[in-house]
Amino acid sequence: MRYSPESLEAFVQTVESGSFSAAARALRKSQSTISTSVANLENDLGFALFSRESRNPVLTENGQRALVQVKEILAAAAQLDELAIRLAGDVEPCLRLAISDFWQADYHESLLQRFDSRYPDIEFECMIAEDADVIDLLQSNRAHIGVVRVQDHYPADITVQRLQVEAQMAIFLHQDHPLAQQDMVSEAELKQLRELRLNTWVERTPAPTGRVWLAQSYLLLLEMAEQGFGWSILPRWLTEQFGHQKLRELRVAGWPQRIQVDVVWSRRTPPGPAGRWMVDQLLAQRSG
Repeated sequence: MRYSPESLEAFVQTVESGSFSAAARALRKSQSTISTSVANLENDLGFALFSRESRNPVLTENGQRALVQVKEILAAAAQLDELAIRLAGDVEPCLRLAISDFWQADYHESLLQRFDSRYPDIEFECMIAEDADVIDLLQSNRAHIGVVRVQDHYPADITVQRLQVEAQMAIFLHQDHPLAQQDMVSEAELKQLRELRLNTWVERTPAPTGRVWLAQSYLLLLEMAEQGFGWSILPRWLTEQFGHQKLRELRVAGWPQRIQVDVVWSRRTPPGPAGRWMVDQLLAQRSG
């Protein structure tokens, strides 16, 4: 390829992030590396991609036209990598999967049973992580595949495919609390209580205002809610299977909600044949 994948990814990420510094954070690189990569791409192309007149980079007309082509190049490169992996046939020695607590246990158990039958000799590791933490595990090569709720934006070096399953999320509170006895609960009433909120290591929530406790997994939030520390948004299946019948789902306008799910992996270090098999199995799953 005449243009380096790194420079193409830096260009796309800068557009999607809105600044060189935000692109650097998304791609886990220094700001100078991103700026240099974009400048090198501009030199190779022979025209400016961004106007430097404003504080943040703004696409030029040529840059807007180039963006479409660059995205197509990156997508085609990912497809070629996938084909090469499938045809090579060399099975990777280990596979690491990062999944969320909202991922239903029966989906996971069925998948692992089939994986064990097909690849009994591969070392396998499963990690629980949420949102930005899943992306961080992929970019740091700590995980090969991630299952994550649909994100508003993904870094340019992350490949994404939408799954056909959904997660059901609802608001729960200890059954002995007076609000749990009401037919309907308003958001104003919820705000009077402590919220147990999901947080991640990578994109930590700013210092909370009001009565808020934070945790990095839904299972921890479930345990805190069971002890009566407040209300929390939790996966329905998790409370049904591990909730010890201590929580009650609150009827709040707009809830429960269905959450769409993506399978993700790094474009730089795509999964091998066993990983691709697992991705195919994930894509074939459907909500019951």
